[in-house]
Amino acid sequence: MIKIKKIFFLMLLFLILNKNVEAEIKDFLYMIVGTEAITQSDVINEIKIILVLTKQNYSVSKRDKLQEEAVRSIIERSTKQNEIKRYNLLEYNPEDLENRLKVLAAEVGVDLETLKNICESNELDFSLIENHIKTELYWNSLIYILYKDRILINEDEINEEFILSKKKPDTYEYLISEIVIPPVEEDKLDEAARNLNDQIMNEGFENVAKNLSISKSSMNEGDLGWLDENTISRELKSIISNTVLGDVSKPMILPNGIVFFKIRDKRKIEKKINLEDAKKEIIYSEKLKILNMYSISHYNNLKKTVTVKFFK
Repeated sequence: MIKIKKIFFLMLLFLILNKNVEAEIKDFLYMIVGTEAITQSDVINEIKIILVLTKQNYSVSKRDKLQEEAVRSIIERSTKQNEIKRYNLLEYNPEDLENRLKVLAAEVGVDLETLKNICESNELDFSLIENHIKTELYWNSLIYILYKDRILINEDEINEEFILSKKKPDTYEYLISEIVIPPVEEDKLDEAARNLNDQIMNEGFENVAKNLSISKSSMNEGDLGWLDENTISRELKSIISNTVLGDVSKPMILPNGIVFFKIRDKRKIEKKINLEDAKKEIIYSEKLKILNMYSISHYNNLKKTVTVKFFK
């Protein structure tokens, strides 16, 4: 209950600070993304959603940063929606929508019904959040259809990895955050790594992840949560296990980007490995990682073709 009141208070503070502004410019055209008109009220609603789902404290000093984040999110979603409209047979599982909404509520620290009440109390239409999730589910369906034949997983290597893990005396999991940047030429990788590390030193890993990372985890400041070493690939495990706690890993080159990990914590876990279940989990995880890279690449290519016009 304390968490719920705190979230409501922060949102109420935001609305009080912006009440007059919202009333005056509610229906003003803010920008056009491709052929889609975006109003100032659309941007305000996006900011409300960001504040609710990320549990950020609102302050006047954050207003510009929140607006930038909201605009970036709207442009990405509008671009994806335009691409989705080109395909008529895309589907999503309604259970996936319900499960994703429950996960969002849990991340806020409430149940789904309470999250709906929080939105209603702050004059935020909950269907906007539902539509955001639907867009991502349709987008994931599109990426899978377009790139499923390019997903190659070496199951023999995974089997070898788990045979070795069964012989290992201790098993660990790691609390990890990530920053994913667009790919660069190989001879510029060291320079890109130095520049990123300098930026992290000056701004902090979480801020850089939020503002620079092209991964979806940027919405949570790069947070990936706890990862069991038995569910990650050999190359990834090697990088993580050889990175000192609190440090940033060396860059890892992915199909469509470069990832840097911050190892925030490490803990020993009870060893109960079911080889088949664990193998399925890592194969699923590897497929998701590859699809995510194709998703990023596909979106980046689309973004180059979309015109965004701002109105002031």
